[in-house]
Amino acid sequence: MKRAGLVRLLLLGLIWGSNFLWIKVALRGLTPAEVVLVRLALGALVLVPIIHASGDRLPQSPRLWGHLAVAAVFANVVPYLLFAYGEQQVDSAVAGVLNATTPLWTILIASAVGLEKQSSAAKLLGIALGFVGAVVIFAPWQLGSQIMSWGGFACLLAAASYGVSFVYMARFLIGRGLGPLSLSASQLIAATLLTAVAAPFLGVRLPTWRGDAVAAGLILGTIGTGIAYLLNYRLIVDEGASTASTVIYLLPVVAVVLGAAVLGESLPLNVLVGMAIVLASIALVRRSPARLGQTPDPRALG
Repeated sequence: MKRAGLVRLLLLGLIWGSNFLWIKVALRGLTPAEVVLVRLALGALVLVPIIHASGDRLPQSPRLWGHLAVAAVFANVVPYLLFAYGEQQVDSAVAGVLNATTPLWTILIASAVGLEKQSSAAKLLGIALGFVGAVVIFAPWQLGSQIMSWGGFACLLAAASYGVSFVYMARFLIGRGLGPLSLSASQLIAATLLTAVAAPFLGVRLPTWRGDAVAAGLILGTIGTGIAYLLNYRLIVDEGASTASTVIYLLPVVAVVLGAAVLGESLPLNVLVGMAIVLASIALVRRSPARLGQTPDPRALG
């Protein structure tokens, strides 16, 4: 990887990994639905002018927009809401660790629908090891822990939703003439409109205008979503989707470090051990190229 690509990869890992911190801070003054709506709208506002300036275009086909809407539900609206609701009960570091199970969900779902047909011994071992890591993280024998709460399960479901979205995009969107930047911008537009329509049913109210919450929402939308998508687009173009997807390894590490340094969060030993097992399992899964695109393109993560 070129030095510029490595810098972009590290910067993207820092941005996406810090999103769990910004969600936690934004929840001090905004409801989960408001956090998601602000995030999506600002992300779209960042990308749309760049689309026009680059000479790229948004899709014209109503059928394609229909597929984009479905992808937006599973890649943006549902997981963003679940992480925001989940972080009302669990620490930002915990959310970041649970997000690391996304590649495992992707491989399982792809295999279940027949999109991923080659299962090497390394891949099967990696999947099994990943769920051992998830069990260690959740530690169901430790009753009363924050991970064994609805918030913890919401974050795990968010990771599974990302897995559904990657499989859906591979089946219905990849190879349809849309570049990564156009796909990302279109998906954010669709997600923003869907969230705005559902807003009255999701608990949107007049926000509490706390300075830290407003600043966190602005950072989450403009940098954590819009600029991050742009960085990811450049990585995919310059280095390839497989190389860009290695950012997955960085997200839980950044989330844990920032949660401890900024919010004073601490993680029990079993969570740190489980995170290491999950990351090792992803490395095993990545040893065998997938029909899906050699592990998920991290376009929607964080």
